[in-house]
Amino acid sequence: MIPVIISGGFGTKLWPLSRKLRPKQFLPLIRGKSLFQTNYEDLRLKFNPGEIYVSTNSDQAKIAQTQAPEVPPENYILEPEMRNQGPATGLIAATLFKKGFPDEPFMLVQVDDLREPAEDFLKMIDICDRLARSETKYITGGFRPDFRIQGVDYLMKGKRITGEDEVGVFEVARYIWRKSVEEIESLIKEGSLLVHTNHTCMTPRNFLNMIKKYRDDWYSPLANIIEGADVMTEYLKMPPGPIEEVTELVHANSESLVVELPFRWADIGTWESLSRYYRENNLYQVSNPSVDLGGKNNFINIENKDKVIALVGVDNLAVIDTGDALLICSLDQSGNVNEVVKEIKNRGLNVI
Repeated sequence: MIPVIISGGFGTKLWPLSRKLRPKQFLPLIRGKSLFQTNYEDLRLKFNPGEIYVSTNSDQAKIAQTQAPEVPPENYILEPEMRNQGPATGLIAATLFKKGFPDEPFMLVQVDDLREPAEDFLKMIDICDRLARSETKYITGGFRPDFRIQGVDYLMKGKRITGEDEVGVFEVARYIWRKSVEEIESLIKEGSLLVHTNHTCMTPRNFLNMIKKYRDDWYSPLANIIEGADVMTEYLKMPPGPIEEVTELVHANSESLVVELPFRWADIGTWESLSRYYRENNLYQVSNPSVDLGGKNNFINIENKDKVIALVGVDNLAVIDTGDALLICSLDQSGNVNEVVKEIKNRGLNVI
């Protein structure tokens, strides 16, 4: 098994703390460590540094190398230009194929996510490794939710292919897009849905065959890269797009499996999700002399520890102050902070 940490985004939903030159995955958000460090250390319980790969861009690779200096430079798979996860995952598969691992399973480890306890995550890796060696199907992961979660997609469980006393592995009956609100809420009550957490696992050969079947305009440049063509030239031929442009078709054609996660999973994608993680894990949030009177469930993050922030009679707010920028938003709307970043960029303001 080859674990690949996916670490190329900018974390714009965690603005203003997350910036282009210091994206969220490298900030010390989790017990004094970054998301990148946390995921890397979890993988180190099973893998040597030379067995771990990182998919990112050239700028972020420099930061990653300071936080995990043991990973060899040749294990960084650098995306020449951001073209979304479809081309990026294809480049991972093509690179591993070219390096001589066409039939060695790889798994995507999304850097935004936390998986606890780590030992159970490693058990899932073993399960996926066995599946990917015996199946040609697309393999991913998901967890059973108690309520509808914004900003995620869902998989409906089909036939179970493991025993009741084993970690659940199911055929995927359907892919359900996040906007299908009423259907999602109904199916959650039935217990038949899993939140799709994108733990993509296949061999490079099988992944590329899947791409060839559904997106030949992606496959042809990847095949050229394997044959030795210039990566930049070929990569820019690939139209940008999410991997779901392929996997939705794979799910629809009964060509996928989903592993029900045997661990706690948290996606640190918004101020709401970070706030929830802190509350659930009793992590101290505010180290400056802030005052919150008559309010509840407010999340305060202030870089200037001498600055006093006072809240009176308000609930469910995120207050994030970085000195050069201040964000105040409802926690349940924090998934829209990336729209603020777009507007700031359009105005030419230098705070992104």
